[in-house]
Amino acid sequence: MADTQFGPHGWTPERLGSLAGRCYVITGANAGTGYEAARLFLSKGASVVMLNRSAEKSAAAIATLKAEHGAEADVRFIEMDLADLTSVRRAAEEIRETVPRIDALICNAAIAQVPKQRLTVDGFESQLGTNHYGHFALCGLLFERIEESEGRIVVVASLGYNMGIKTIQFDDLNWDNNYSANAVYSQSKLAQMMFAYELQDRIRAAGKSVEVLVCHPGSSKTSLIKTSGSPVMRAIWWLMTKSPMVQTAQQGAYPEVMCATEEGLEERALYGPTGRMEFVGPVGRGTLHPHAYDKPVMTRLWEVSEAATGVVWPL
Repeated sequence: MADTQFGPHGWTPERLGSLAGRCYVITGANAGTGYEAARLFLSKGASVVMLNRSAEKSAAAIATLKAEHGAEADVRFIEMDLADLTSVRRAAEEIRETVPRIDALICNAAIAQVPKQRLTVDGFESQLGTNHYGHFALCGLLFERIEESEGRIVVVASLGYNMGIKTIQFDDLNWDNNYSANAVYSQSKLAQMMFAYELQDRIRAAGKSVEVLVCHPGSSKTSLIKTSGSPVMRAIWWLMTKSPMVQTAQQGAYPEVMCATEEGLEERALYGPTGRMEFVGPVGRGTLHPHAYDKPVMTRLWEVSEAATGVVWPL
């Protein structure tokens, strides 16, 4: 589907003006699209707070960013593991104490195609627990700070949302009986999107001033599959990265940077590449299938998520 909103080349960082005084909080920002988003924000004078699992990798990423943007580049790291709700609460508390404004919270981190069922420390299937529940809790705990800044929540989804059962398997959320790496990843990304679209409805009903936008990176050369996928999936992905169906991690970061900064975007939408199969190409508004905003399912998922995480939103 062609999107002409930003012209034939789509949205590019050339549209960014100065971001001095703004602060962007990014999950999973020491590599891949999150790291590239941090680079773009810093290049425009913004401050960046990374929420990552690894202190060592974060220190290395920050050193590289400061070498590129100068020692005064305002980038720092708070340790957080999305698969551990205690860690999420601890990180959110540190952010509330040390980050006075949040212009956008970018839910970028994810795990994918975990070959065999694994549970988080809280007892959730690992992909749903990390990709959805962890972000659901984090956003809820930081919502009031984001609202004070009239900021945004950017949910980084995946085209995978359209490749599974296209709904939420409420009767077996941990997939004890029919675990499949791809179907479960698909459900976790669908859950993230449903969370975002339900949040839009609740914000509107409560008269709050936070924008919620949903994007995906297309098919981008990151370590996502390499980190959590099976050997077969890693081999298939390695072959794909040699084809024109995969773009750079920097290009993969464009949709989330756009959603964090661009004015006039539509909320009930999915932004990302608009070229071949929407894997690559100019960034704009892509195809959004209606099962992603099935209202009864979204509402039920919200209630289940509040109960599961113990995070009750101030809405």
